[in-house]
Amino acid sequence: MGRHILHLRFDVPAGHEADLPERLRRLLEDITPRVQMIEPDSAVLDLTGALPYWRRDARGLTELVQLRALAHLGLNSAAGCAGNRMLAAMACALTPLDRRTVIDDSPEAITAFLRPRPVRELPGVGAKTATTLAEFGLHTVGDVADVPQLTLQRLLGARAGRTLHNHAQGNDTQIVDPTPTPASISAEHHFGRDELNPAHHQRALLALADNLGARLRGSGQIATGLTCTVHYADSSDTRRSRTLPEATQHTVLLARTAYAVYESLGLQRARVRSIALRADALRPADRATRQLTLDARDDKPLAIEAVADRARARYGHSLLYPASLAIGAETRRRDVRS
Repeated sequence: MGRHILHLRFDVPAGHEADLPERLRRLLEDITPRVQMIEPDSAVLDLTGALPYWRRDARGLTELVQLRALAHLGLNSAAGCAGNRMLAAMACALTPLDRRTVIDDSPEAITAFLRPRPVRELPGVGAKTATTLAEFGLHTVGDVADVPQLTLQRLLGARAGRTLHNHAQGNDTQIVDPTPTPASISAEHHFGRDELNPAHHQRALLALADNLGARLRGSGQIATGLTCTVHYADSSDTRRSRTLPEATQHTVLLARTAYAVYESLGLQRARVRSIALRADALRPADRATRQLTLDARDDKPLAIEAVADRARARYGHSLLYPASLAIGAETRRRDVRS
């Protein structure tokens, strides 16, 4: 019997109870012990060993999981089930809430699902890579699958070309790791309309970094990584993560890394619907093992930051914020969600 991986995306309400993620995890572990939670709203389950126990096929067990989440927690969900994590995640991304897409593990079924998909839906293919491939007439996964691996390596580099070739063939070696992921916090900025202007994208990133920095300092935590997710007008998205040079809770340093991640995406004139920023692998600030090495230019912003935090604690977060966010501050306060 082949592997059966289930990827779930839940419609988690804003302002939900603090214990909801833990309750959801326990509910899913009643189905199979191999559960990996993916913040803020997703989970991956390895159903392979659970199918004989529940005496159901992959579709039947997927339906059971979705029904239990709805009945016990009031959570609607979309589900994708396939022979590996990549295919399951791609299937889930294309599936509406309260529906499920199950890809049989036969080569014919995998080919039928995968080949027509736009190449940008493969993991690791951002706007820049998709543009490079399009210049050579490679628009769909099928187009890429028909190209020799060595050709892709010449276009994209040895490692990226090899990985893309494997993904285009429907291969993925990721496992479901039930080890709890380190805590994280996130914020998201929704534009009033699909936004083309990179300057507006960067202002949103600064607002998000300001939001995360204030929350980290308020909770006495530091982040060791950042993840930026850009959602486009066509409902696709790109996600990139980067380890911070030093674990930090300071807005200026979070923003600096966020800008670097954004630049690596090569978006140019992409139509962006929203941007989310997540501070990853949090730990208590007093457990930091190294001191930050800061440029002299950082001293003044960090001193102002401490004053601003005290003022915000007394009068509210909207009292003080970076000067470049002053224009359209009402929109900023409305669109940045924790």
